[in-house]
Amino acid sequence: MRSHYCGAVNTEHLETEVTFCGWAHRRRDHGGVIFVDLRDHTGLVQVVFDPDRAEVFARAEQVRNEFVLKIVGRVRSRPEGTVNPDMPTGEVEVLGLELEILNRADTPPFQLDDNDVSEENRLRHRYIDLRRPIMQDRLRMRAQVTSELRRFLDAQQFIEIETPTLTRATPEGARDYLVPSRTHPGSFFALPQSPQLFKQLLMMSGMDRYYQIARCFRDEDLRADRQPEFSQLDIEMSFIDESTIMNMTESMVRNLFAKVLDVKLPDEFPHMSYAEAMRDYGSDKPDLRIPLKLTELSDLMANVEFKVFSEPAKNDDGRVAALHVPGGGKLSRKEIDVYTEFVSRYGAKGLAYIKCNEVAKGREGLQSPIIKFFPDDVLAAIVERTGAADGDLIFFGADKATVVADALGALRVQVGQDMGMVADEWRPLWVVDFPMFEWDEGGKRWHALHHPFTAPSAESLDEWLKQLDENPGNVLSRAYDMVLNGTELGGGSIRIHSTDMQQKALDVLGIGEEEARDKFGFLLDALKYGAPPHGGIAFGLDRLIMLMSGATSIRDVMAFPKTQSASCLLTSAPSEVSDQQMKELHLRPRQRPQPE
Repeated sequence: MRSHYCGAVNTEHLETEVTFCGWAHRRRDHGGVIFVDLRDHTGLVQVVFDPDRAEVFARAEQVRNEFVLKIVGRVRSRPEGTVNPDMPTGEVEVLGLELEILNRADTPPFQLDDNDVSEENRLRHRYIDLRRPIMQDRLRMRAQVTSELRRFLDAQQFIEIETPTLTRATPEGARDYLVPSRTHPGSFFALPQSPQLFKQLLMMSGMDRYYQIARCFRDEDLRADRQPEFSQLDIEMSFIDESTIMNMTESMVRNLFAKVLDVKLPDEFPHMSYAEAMRDYGSDKPDLRIPLKLTELSDLMANVEFKVFSEPAKNDDGRVAALHVPGGGKLSRKEIDVYTEFVSRYGAKGLAYIKCNEVAKGREGLQSPIIKFFPDDVLAAIVERTGAADGDLIFFGADKATVVADALGALRVQVGQDMGMVADEWRPLWVVDFPMFEWDEGGKRWHALHHPFTAPSAESLDEWLKQLDENPGNVLSRAYDMVLNGTELGGGSIRIHSTDMQQKALDVLGIGEEEARDKFGFLLDALKYGAPPHGGIAFGLDRLIMLMSGATSIRDVMAFPKTQSASCLLTSAPSEVSDQQMKELHLRPRQRPQPE
């Protein structure tokens, strides 16, 4: 139906006849001459309709925004003074010779160039929102990213294998989405949270190198970088160690950024231990673009009389730390109060601070309600250890170590953003040496920090059992996360390939032998028949594309995302189903509350 795309005509096509199809982006009537900006997925072209062609001109008068048009015209140069250098087609225009209205359109719910449209309105009319150039660019980048990833992995002798979407529910992790079975009354499938167990089984099947762009489902509370259904690049390899898979995926990400963004990432990503990340940044995914670090002060505070600081300093699970903010002395009390409210969201009971006016004067040069509680030598040591200078500010956190890390870690990022400290660069790194287990105080049990199939760093089962007897919380795993600018791009590990070791890991998590057989019997059986050493990693594809495109939410790089409440405004899903469908699935609806 067309000879050219709208955004592809230029001075090379002067005086040629062209045929376009697209949407009327804007129609303007200028004193008897009608201008229509015609749009397709490649861009805009300006079409001029002259009243000398009365029939075509009359049809152009009927055109409104988002009408679907077919236009035949002749390319010509724009008149002097009307060239638009901001448009690829800005040097030319098309004299309209023929016009066919392929379809009419009601007035759209919002204009495509309106940047102040609510997200609810955008999601409810997603087919309109996706016509916007920025959304089309993001989805095209998504296609380019997946194409480059596939091309790289294919060249590395990986094979793409699809794993089941209907599987069984397993403990641990997030809540499953369940699917009732019609043919097996009272039984349910679960949608996969990840292909973890299947990709391990593929390694036991001798597939050697597998990948998949997998659709995953998790019924959990949502945030800007979470959705109930999402995509991940899933990778698994046999007969490898950590360095093999980390080096390979590093090369993959470097190649991706070079091809898609023309950006050169470092030749070698730095490595940082989990303990170092939590100590210095309060996060296991630190944003290295921000030059701020946390400073440990527990040893200085253990013997001060101020119990708010001394008690956490002396407790095994407590911590006192400081965040030194260069130039932070200019912050007003009102701004500090805003930060105090901010850290309260992370469990902090308050936010103490010291303003450094003239550090050379000691106590007299410091300003804060808390300095009266500290002797001179402690104040001097705080200033020295943090490296504070005149005009700086020091924030303090004193609480359980987890609360201090969460609160000061988040404050570090917020202050860095507010004060313009975020460097305009890409800063990738690997975080390694994760603990294998973490203690859940509420449930009074151990949880796997990554998942129950992660191998310990111990070299033998006996050594690992000894470590477990001493303290499971001190056992390190062979896990690794790739982090970029404060976002976890991907996480993986070397897997357990011993039946005895796998059963022991499940024991630590409170999954007894009977439950393990019920939930993971197929995996435990497979491990008995010659499982190779293997490991892998999974990258959050939506997060990766969000970062690369400069979007602030993964919803902006997905064609049809859900809302924060896990609903689809476009299709009104989830929805009720008929009583007959419920009966076929052996389900009976509960009595729904009636409105008063």
